[in-house]
Amino acid sequence: MQFILKILYMLLLGCLSIIPAAAQRNLSGIVCDSNGEPLIGATVSVEGRKGLGAVTDLSGKYQLRLPEKHQTYILKVRFVGYVTESRSISPQDRTADFRLKEDAIGMETVVVTGTRTPKRLKEVPVITRVITLDDIRKTDATNIVDVLEMEMPAIETSYSMDMQPSLNIQGFSGNAVLFLVDGERLAGETMNDVDFSRLNMDNVERVEIVRGAASSIYGSNAVGGVINLIPRTSAEPWTANVNARYGAYDNQRYGTTVSFRAGNFNNSFNLQRLSQGRIEYFNPDTEGDKGSYDSMDPTASWNFKDRLTFTPNNQLKLTANVGYYYRERERSSSEDNRYRDFTGGLKGRYLFSKGQSLEVSYTFDQYDKSDFDKVKRSDVRDYSNVQNSFRALYNHTFNGKHILTVGGDYLYDYLASYMFSGGETYRQYTADVFAQFDWNPNRHFNAVASARYDYYSEAKAQNFSPQLNLMYKLRNCSLRGSYAVGFRAPTLKEMYSAFDMGSIWWIYGNEHLKPEKSHNFSLSAEYFKSRYNLTVTGYYNLVNDRIDVQWDPSLENGKGAMMYTNIRKMKMAGANVDAAAKYPCGLEIRLSYAYTYQSEKYNQYVSTARPHAGTARFSYGKEWEKYGFNVTLSGRLLSKLTTLVYNDTSDPSKGSSQETYPAYTMWKLNLTQNIYKGIHVTLTADNLFNYRPSYYYFNSPYTTGTTLAAGVSVDLDRLF
Repeated sequence: MQFILKILYMLLLGCLSIIPAAAQRNLSGIVCDSNGEPLIGATVSVEGRKGLGAVTDLSGKYQLRLPEKHQTYILKVRFVGYVTESRSISPQDRTADFRLKEDAIGMETVVVTGTRTPKRLKEVPVITRVITLDDIRKTDATNIVDVLEMEMPAIETSYSMDMQPSLNIQGFSGNAVLFLVDGERLAGETMNDVDFSRLNMDNVERVEIVRGAASSIYGSNAVGGVINLIPRTSAEPWTANVNARYGAYDNQRYGTTVSFRAGNFNNSFNLQRLSQGRIEYFNPDTEGDKGSYDSMDPTASWNFKDRLTFTPNNQLKLTANVGYYYRERERSSSEDNRYRDFTGGLKGRYLFSKGQSLEVSYTFDQYDKSDFDKVKRSDVRDYSNVQNSFRALYNHTFNGKHILTVGGDYLYDYLASYMFSGGETYRQYTADVFAQFDWNPNRHFNAVASARYDYYSEAKAQNFSPQLNLMYKLRNCSLRGSYAVGFRAPTLKEMYSAFDMGSIWWIYGNEHLKPEKSHNFSLSAEYFKSRYNLTVTGYYNLVNDRIDVQWDPSLENGKGAMMYTNIRKMKMAGANVDAAAKYPCGLEIRLSYAYTYQSEKYNQYVSTARPHAGTARFSYGKEWEKYGFNVTLSGRLLSKLTTLVYNDTSDPSKGSSQETYPAYTMWKLNLTQNIYKGIHVTLTADNLFNYRPSYYYFNSPYTTGTTLAAGVSVDLDRLF
């Protein structure tokens, strides 16, 4: 009897073990390209089932064990350079093959900056350029300036007071181009530019660049365009990367990124450490015929970012982020300059129904500067900019294709600065409302109309900014046209400064400044097919009441000083040509050209663009099972520039004269090797052809010749 009971007990356990297996079903298939060639390493995931997925093998095959026998699933297949495909899998299906279409030039990339709503790049009526993660890696970029210089023509870096980088973007200075991180503004500036070293590339998925005025969507400062850094997110259960790089002048870069997905939580953590030794260069154009040695001071920085996403259900998504940045510059043997930034934010998005959502967010950003006395061991803060920003954004889709977007922002801005006399502090709040309608009557035509009203309390400035973008698509061609009003309110610094600039002259603010306003017109034609893309764009800008400093001989008891003023109208026009090609053999080519015309030739302290500029990138790579490589040659070519400079910088009343700066070209060679699983080795030669300017001037490249660097990056999740 006892023996029979044991037999029955074992049979019962066997039956129970069979029940879950019987409820499962196996699914397999092949993923290939449009020519039937297998795609090795394509990712097959199951929508809504985190951690359930597979990767194709050397034959392009995958296998999945689906947990529910009678349930319908949605499979999503991804592979770099191809359009992601989704398909419903019924309970009867046991095989599912996928044939992916090539997207070699990234036209299927989803972007958000141009219209605030997700759209594929080829369907955005606003002229947009995307710099992908692959592009960033090929340029071996550390921060946003490295990326822009090698990928976008008509961008030059100069160095202002204390050797802070200052950008010239096709005739616009940094305060006319709005920099965003995941759609949020940045606090703090130096000589009209944000602290670019804050914007490191270690955890950036892509950079979206909107050319032309975008004030109807983003308000003040978006006169010349918007540059938005989109952070990386991971769909994998966990990822971990560590990287290091060492280059000339003791240039060191160390970083780590760790992410995980567990249940309804997704977190990404990034930490980067940068340091740069002193760079000395001989400038023969100073102190008569003798010349002198100048230098860029040693710097070191830490940058920490963490982003947590919680998705309790299919309707609600909550995101929290926090970041801390610290940089120290050795100004002298007795003093260091310190820069700090703390940022944090909360964002909630609720989906009422398909096509109807509400997003509410709050962002805090505080940027400080201080001087550290090494002898007294005292750290004196002399600059602090604090911003508290609130936003609400509502989207409603009509008939499944027309999208209405309405929203508003409130920003509280506090500034304490060494540029203010007597230790004053100033505060300002800004409020705005905006609306946008995305009209899609058919698959050929798209129109996006938007308008925004802004109010600035301290400047007592208000502005209405309309914008209209039209797009017509016919087969592989797209025509775009737009009209937009750009707007920039006077800043607290421009209204209240009283600042001795390096004992050269005083700079005074002006409480009666009017807002800048521009009218921007643009037309573009684009051709794309498989692995080719060609875009030609023409634009015209009319800028009224541009805010800048001008010499006023009546100030300082007749000695004269600089004062912020609304200068006369300025006309800017130009054209851009962008061409890209990517071939199955592994060759990729991207060429860009920009022509810029300005009606006025200003002195060297106002942004002046070179009339002709170009960038070029040639890349070739191959991948095998255990080894791969990519070699990239990137170059930038800039024409000569004739502009006005002061005859005596200490006394602008002595007039100015024409100066011609020479044309030059700079090239970078980058070799990346993928060794074993997740190990990447990078070798870089910057300024490959050893260009050195005959003398260093306002916007010359501060290079001493060819420099070398080597780096290694390890994806620990792939290695183990």
